[in-house]
Amino acid sequence: MSEIQDNVTRLRQRIQAVCEECGVAVETVTLLAVSKTQPAARIAEAVAAGIGAVGENYAQEGVEKVAQLADDRFEWHFIGPLQSNKTAEVAAHFRWVQSVDRLKVAKRLAAQRPPASGPLNICLQVNIDREPSKSGVLPEEVPALMAALMELPNLAVRGMMAIPQATTESRVRRASFARLRELFQRERERWPQLDTLSMGMSRDFEDAIREGSTLVRIGTDIFGQRQ
Repeated sequence: MSEIQDNVTRLRQRIQAVCEECGVAVETVTLLAVSKTQPAARIAEAVAAGIGAVGENYAQEGVEKVAQLADDRFEWHFIGPLQSNKTAEVAAHFRWVQSVDRLKVAKRLAAQRPPASGPLNICLQVNIDREPSKSGVLPEEVPALMAALMELPNLAVRGMMAIPQATTESRVRRASFARLRELFQRERERWPQLDTLSMGMSRDFEDAIREGSTLVRIGTDIFGQRQ
């Protein structure tokens, strides 16, 4: 078994354990491999180990990897900050964009999505802890932006994503995850099609699952520390 295969197996065991603790079906939590800076060969190893979703942070790097790894066994997610001049590439090559935080960007994605590719799945990125250095819409701005996104063609609005403040305190990060979950649940009362709550990374994914995450974004615990 390769290092990556071993890491994926260990991760799935940890996800299984926390799901059992919470009384949640493990099938409801998607494991996404964050592959920025990783070569295509290592991503292929993760896919061979059963990874069904791969996330890229940089448009140019991601598009190059999409071209190298044409494989129906997994889907590509764009998870990084998205500049307006990169929307055409992302709309054409990715299945998901988790980092939508402006109506301008969403409109460009909708207009540039190739019709033959079907709707582009998107999540609204929320700056749940109001950090000046972070991308994302503020919580009080979510209802209006969500309603505007629902009007756009060629997009399937699926849910929300956040990157809470970095902390080693479980209590603090669980509070951040809980705020996003509550916001997500309020919006789902208006928009029942919302089904994706993307929160949790290598350092905190177990707490994220405890607070309702349906998709965890894991890089280090799959690929190891980036060089």
